[in-house]
Amino acid sequence: MIQNYIFITGGVISSLGKGITTASLAAVLEARNLNVTIIKLDPYINVDCGTMNPNQHGEVFVTEDGAETDLDLGHYERFINTKMSRKNNFTTGQIYSEVLHKERRGDYLGSTIQVIPHITNAIKEKIITGGKYYDFVLVEIGGTVGDIESLPFLEAIRQMSVDVGAEHTMYVHLTLVPYINTANELKTKPTQRSVKELLSNGIQPNVIICRSSINLPDNERNKISLFCNVPKQAVISLKDIDSVYKIPRLIQSQKLDSYICKFFKLTTPSANLSEWDTVLYEESNPLGKVNIGIIGKYVVLPDAYKSVIEALKHGGLKNRISVNIQLIDSQDIEIHGIKLLEKLEAILIPGGFGPRGIEGKLIAIKYARENKIPYLGICLGMQLAILEFIRNVVGVKEANSTEFMPNCKNPVVYLIKDKNKKYTTMSSQQNKLIGNMCLGSKQCKLTSDSRVRQIYNAEIISERHRHRYEVNNLILKKIESFGLKISGRSKNNKSVEIIEITDHPWFIACQFHPEFQSNPRYGHPLFIDFIKAAYIHKNR
Repeated sequence: MIQNYIFITGGVISSLGKGITTASLAAVLEARNLNVTIIKLDPYINVDCGTMNPNQHGEVFVTEDGAETDLDLGHYERFINTKMSRKNNFTTGQIYSEVLHKERRGDYLGSTIQVIPHITNAIKEKIITGGKYYDFVLVEIGGTVGDIESLPFLEAIRQMSVDVGAEHTMYVHLTLVPYINTANELKTKPTQRSVKELLSNGIQPNVIICRSSINLPDNERNKISLFCNVPKQAVISLKDIDSVYKIPRLIQSQKLDSYICKFFKLTTPSANLSEWDTVLYEESNPLGKVNIGIIGKYVVLPDAYKSVIEALKHGGLKNRISVNIQLIDSQDIEIHGIKLLEKLEAILIPGGFGPRGIEGKLIAIKYARENKIPYLGICLGMQLAILEFIRNVVGVKEANSTEFMPNCKNPVVYLIKDKNKKYTTMSSQQNKLIGNMCLGSKQCKLTSDSRVRQIYNAEIISERHRHRYEVNNLILKKIESFGLKISGRSKNNKSVEIIEITDHPWFIACQFHPEFQSNPRYGHPLFIDFIKAAYIHKNR
């Protein structure tokens, strides 16, 4: 089976939306009954983004097989049905690490290791391996053309045209066409310069997608076509819009998918975008509105909670409810108190690491529990929900997590390494990061008489994890006797996966990350029910 490759590069400036554009193009091709996957090449030297600051890089998206990847893989899974894996994202750091490991092992038989061919060969090998068994492999190159970090990737994708044949490779370049208010016109020169830079790397784009604040008029389209040496029908206008879910239809309306199929000499049915039309109808015709507060510590950059934000919106779509999301710094709650929470119809506390802002989150949980406000806790949000309950309901005031106080007397939460063992005190240095990170998709058994069993309508579910601390099983009987229900456990019964408070209208928290499996076409059961509960609370 011969794969067809589409390489997507970006120019002029970063943050033009290559990830969303790539995902949208893949969605349109998938709607033509083509089997599509996407690979993201990241130019940073980190081996993966698992240890990167969310305020700098955004969220860490976790795949089913436990890879900690770039947030763009979340976009991919929200737009297409193909599930991403560790084969769908790799970095400069990962490539160099593997090549150096092979060199130390003697695999190159004493050869001098160079960027060409050793690094570029490793990149091509990753692309080919990740794209096996698919009709189309879309490959997004991170960063912009001209970045020194991206040069090995650009050289590798240039070579791909020689290796697999020009008839099986297409280059798509995404650029900015700025609108100058004072001159009242769009400027194509940045696009021309960006294409010239790409040409200097030996790559002639076949398609140019132009980001701009307004539609690209024919005159500018003709100019880009002439100076950049691409057919006019391959110059695509991608104006600013109010919803990313309109982009598949915008791409299809300009017949880019037909142009691509003609380029690769494929005969397929026209794109069936009815599912996306349903999403757009749900989004444009809400029957109500709710205010949801995300209480976090990385609120400076909303992308740090990208999947959570999108999952809340998806829950709103399936209820025909518009979701107004407020990102609230938990440290601000520590300073200003609960007045920051008073206009919320529901509260969500997402995952996170470290002690900063914890007291503010505990205040928010107590407020939601006592005032019967719908609450959804994710990962750290579940651990803190149990901690708040055991402190303020059970009455064990000194209870804590070893993540925040390594030598605490009553550990409610501790490292996975120590789980189910009699807790022994360790020094701060010993305790810092020695736990084993739990990553990827795991099965969870739901209690038959629980609310979550009704929500999922299933006995066993599979959800993705990213954590290194878990709940101490020794405290479970005590908290259950006070009304906190353990409604889901791991398949081996050793780990707490979901909790709920029985005398609360909607108080659910989970150790896993349900947001990673939500998409606009189907939503996710927990988020759909959470938004429904928020709307009921608002009207109560």
